[in-house]
Amino acid sequence: MMVNRGNQSQLILGLLATALAGSGCGDGSSPPGQGNGSIAVDPPPQPAVDPSEMGGEVALEEVQIEFPRAIFIGTPKNNPDLKVKVIPKNRSPLTAPAGTVNVALGKAVTASDDEPIIGDLEQVTDGDKEGTDGSFVEFGFGKQWVQIDLGERFELWGVVAWHYHSSERVYHDVVVQVSSDADFINDVETIYNNDADNSSGLGIGEDPEYFESNLGKMIRLDGSIIAQFIRLYTDGSTDDDQNHYVEVEVYGRKAP
Repeated sequence: MMVNRGNQSQLILGLLATALAGSGCGDGSSPPGQGNGSIAVDPPPQPAVDPSEMGGEVALEEVQIEFPRAIFIGTPKNNPDLKVKVIPKNRSPLTAPAGTVNVALGKAVTASDDEPIIGDLEQVTDGDKEGTDGSFVEFGFGKQWVQIDLGERFELWGVVAWHYHSSERVYHDVVVQVSSDADFINDVETIYNNDADNSSGLGIGEDPEYFESNLGKMIRLDGSIIAQFIRLYTDGSTDDDQNHYVEVEVYGRKAP
């Protein structure tokens, strides 16, 4: 059978239109890659997302902490009432996300006794951690506290406190609390408490007593606590009834 050129052209165009319709192209009915017999196309790349924004784990790294030189070297006095018998010689590092720093350095300090027997309140956050004379603040007898205003709310990852490390001693009723309330009435979190009989009135604590050393007392946190203020309590020591602070460091990063 003979087909004239006009009919032949119409037949070809008709077949081509049918093929295009079947592939989903040309009529806006389906995007490329989803039609019949088409080639799959990779989706465009998505921007990187912080794992913490998706509830995933945050990468941690070692926080660089400078410890003062050891001044006291020897064997602690035998005290049967103490739960700990040795002075630590080393400590595993504090870990936290990148950008975590000592947010307490140079920050304002207040206290239950605003006129220390020795030293000034500013010394609690001045960066001097040595245990020599002139490096510590001494308060009177009984329960005393110091409080640091970090200036804004931070995500907290650790606290290191030095009370007095030039002689062997254990401070009583060590309690550390954080809050976003400067008066510590609301929103108070206790992050350390070794007051076993609640003599300080801040709750019964189950944390251990410890000997002071140049390594300080390290309290490890996981970043879940966000606060602006930190308050630390003591009530004398095995050496005398006075209360002392050499330095307090608070490691954190800006709250999201």
